[in-house]
Amino acid sequence: MSKETFQIAKRPGIGREGKQIRVRTNFFEVTKIPEMKIIHYYVTIFPKVSLRLNRKVFNHFSEENQRVLGGVKPVFDGARNMFTHKSLPFQDRIFDVKYVELEEDNAPMGSKRPFRRFTIRIRKTRDIFMDDLFRFLLAKGNMTWNCKMAITAMGTIISHEISINHPTIQAWPGYYQLVRPTLGKMMINIDSSATTFYEGGPLIQIIAQILRLRSLDDLRRGLSERDRQKVEKIIKNLRISDNHIPKNRRKFKIEKLTQSSASNTIRLLYPVLPCVVVGKNYYLPIEVCDVIPGQRHIQKLNEIQTADMYKFTCQPPSTRANKIMAGLNILDYRNNEYLKQFGMAVSNDMTVVNARILPTPTIQYHQTSSENRIEPKVASGATLGSWSVLAFLNERDLPNQAIKYFLRELITTCNDTGMNIVMRDPPICHVDPSENTEESLKKAWFMAKEKARVKPQLILCILSHNSSLYAEIKRVSDTVIGVATQCILSKKAINPKKQYCANVCLKMNVKLGGENSFLIPEHIQFVADQPTILMGADITHPSPGDYKSPSYAALCGSMNARASHYIASLRVQTGHAEIIVDLENMVKELLRTFYQTHRLKPKKILFYRDGVSKSRYIDVLGSELTAIKDACHSLEANYKPTITFVLVKKRRHTRFFPIERQNADRTGNCLPGTVIETGITHPFEFDFYLLSHAGIMGTSRPTHYQVLYDENGFDADRLQTLSYNLCHTYARCTRAVSLVPPVYYAHLAATRAKLYSSYDSDTGKTTFEAVKEALRKVMYFI
Repeated sequence: MSKETFQIAKRPGIGREGKQIRVRTNFFEVTKIPEMKIIHYYVTIFPKVSLRLNRKVFNHFSEENQRVLGGVKPVFDGARNMFTHKSLPFQDRIFDVKYVELEEDNAPMGSKRPFRRFTIRIRKTRDIFMDDLFRFLLAKGNMTWNCKMAITAMGTIISHEISINHPTIQAWPGYYQLVRPTLGKMMINIDSSATTFYEGGPLIQIIAQILRLRSLDDLRRGLSERDRQKVEKIIKNLRISDNHIPKNRRKFKIEKLTQSSASNTIRLLYPVLPCVVVGKNYYLPIEVCDVIPGQRHIQKLNEIQTADMYKFTCQPPSTRANKIMAGLNILDYRNNEYLKQFGMAVSNDMTVVNARILPTPTIQYHQTSSENRIEPKVASGATLGSWSVLAFLNERDLPNQAIKYFLRELITTCNDTGMNIVMRDPPICHVDPSENTEESLKKAWFMAKEKARVKPQLILCILSHNSSLYAEIKRVSDTVIGVATQCILSKKAINPKKQYCANVCLKMNVKLGGENSFLIPEHIQFVADQPTILMGADITHPSPGDYKSPSYAALCGSMNARASHYIASLRVQTGHAEIIVDLENMVKELLRTFYQTHRLKPKKILFYRDGVSKSRYIDVLGSELTAIKDACHSLEANYKPTITFVLVKKRRHTRFFPIERQNADRTGNCLPGTVIETGITHPFEFDFYLLSHAGIMGTSRPTHYQVLYDENGFDADRLQTLSYNLCHTYARCTRAVSLVPPVYYAHLAATRAKLYSSYDSDTGKTTFEAVKEALRKVMYFI
């Protein structure tokens, strides 16, 4: 089929469902927008340096050349775009910047030293007329190139002075600011932000922390090859200084670790450790290196670091609102000379917007169960007749008696919640976690089969802590053996709590083909009235800076009229690619399974897509909507279900604060079901913010929904209510979640897909193992 051109869907009107309220949000109105034309110039700085140094070089040039610039104070984005409020006395000119004082004069050996002399070329590109922007804000014109550049210019204007006075404004503690268009206005989204830094100090202590060692003495044994690779990956490109000659400390950048030890160098406390490579044929023993403080940690945080970061940034709504207002004082727009020069002004008050609280849907559990959210009976309980317990600990650390006590509590809870546990005394197997995981799981599988005389359904795995062992368990069970696994921590087994057992039961039930809960038909009418499939798609990307590892795409689809059962299709693709490459075949997989299950083809498709940046909306829509349509056409020439394509994204920096106490929950957050579609949304496209979950800790993050394409005739109320209602059907818990389950499941499945692949650095190839057929029709990824 030829590729169609699609237009982004327009807003069909404003919703009216629910209780009308007003909330504050961390958007600040631009009360004066530049009316004069803005002049756009391209800036080229040679030799090339970082964006931060680019700014420093440019600011030095601007201060020294005010006469040549005609008294104009230009603003610069640090890359190539420069804007002025009036034309400069030249069109295209090259300047020689003779002296710039840089902090990096003591540059790391082995890398290019920053230059003190620079050449700057400034070339006029266009005049930006503001008429297009005003038409766009009033919903009378589309987003033209001129309009985009006007918004870019305003973003550069508001951030230029802060980048001069506070070059580390995004560092801890820092503030985020972004210019956003809305109906009739421009807004600035301001939020407090945080990032992580490496601690300064001895490199050897950092390595001990990376490996979670109790003391430095544990390093005297040296590093295993696995630990050496782990450390090398984390400390690569870290800036260090040597400390063995205190009067002549030099700076370096770590390139890698040596394979051999440092024992052949100077007398050392840790001679068995490798050296760090900081240049060609230039090595330093680890213990003579200190980490230079103030370096951003850009890699993915581990579990402990993530938990610590969450605790640090987790602020109740009142605290966060106060921090945002404090940030407004630091940003100090009122006295910003660049804003004044362009005729801009910004309000000092948070914007107040209209909102609605949608009604809570009715959740159906087992017909004998009341809607008890703590421990309801599942709608359809699975039967478990063949299973075993595999403890990755010795009997001394976790005695069989403790495991049996946990199993009694778990089995009782499962039966109370509606499951049927036929085998109440599954075989228990203890293994050393350092042993071959595949062999251990096969051993547990055979023990279950031998006792029950039927094919095993589940292996309950007990781990001492969250570790790489979990990844290997899932890889083997999903792709080698083809059996469901449920992992739990030993500390939970030793002291079992009723609520914890209930949560484990919910996971076990759906992995075995059961159904936990569903919405009554009136609250999921779009799915219930005709054969309909809900789809959720997501891509999990490698860490920033990792350009070798692939990305993993997942597509999950509902397989019943209650939208309570989903299956997944997985793919591996080029790293950091935002478009799902093989979406056509993934969609065909789900549609075939739907047809095999019901002997009916879906007449409607509601496709929720996560993880797309604003700049790629049109690209993703054009490619992926075409793939969906092509998948339908390839199954049957005249098969044309109506399709709605919705982008879903958790907004990291948008926050809402209830004004009246009655519209807040116990944590001070907005109540679940709060929806916002005016005041800070797109001037005319179909988008809204939804807070579907209850705030437990910190300030709740809303989810942003944007409809890119709609053939199902959704109005605002129908789509908002359906999306909110679906958030109550997530299988892992009995409370509403922050994302629609199709996307949530796709995220879980994409994360799981990462465990199925292995990368060969020698050949550059990725091997991806497929999930066993026995698991593909159940929710094994939960």
